[in-house]
Amino acid sequence: MIGNDIVDLALARKESNWKRDRFLDKIFTVKEQLLIANAENTEIMIWNLWSRKEAAYKIYNRETGIRGFFPLQLECFYENATLGTVSIKGKTYFTQSKIENDSIYTIAVVEKEYFKKIKSINPAVEILKKNRIPFTIDCNSKIEKPVSISHHGRFWEGITVLD
Repeated sequence: MIGNDIVDLALARKESNWKRDRFLDKIFTVKEQLLIANAENTEIMIWNLWSRKEAAYKIYNRETGIRGFFPLQLECFYENATLGTVSIKGKTYFTQSKIENDSIYTIAVVEKEYFKKIKSINPAVEILKKNRIPFTIDCNSKIEKPVSISHHGRFWEGITVLD
């Protein structure tokens, strides 16, 4: 299982007022808010943690079928700017984040070994959905392959897992 998320930092700056009263309380746990408060760059930490939560949520949704907005149930455990885990209801997902080109991009997986098997997909590839969960059909085997797609502002990323 895989999930991904991308944040266009320029658009986030323009459209999201994370400084407004209680914004952080609604999105981040007390431990995450401590990370944010102690970060060298508060804004980057906020969107890094948010991106991790969103990527992990996509796996959780695929595994459980549960949809909703419950960011406080997803808790980030931050190793560093690129690595960490996200936990929800006894499940743990591994995350890798990249901060570059005015974006933060995170991939989440259920097993660390999957990071080696991640393959980007072309935006032109036909993406199908079943119960709002995206997949493609492999041209050769005709088997459904799970994909995760994310877009925000100027950025689009799609991934799948190699066999």
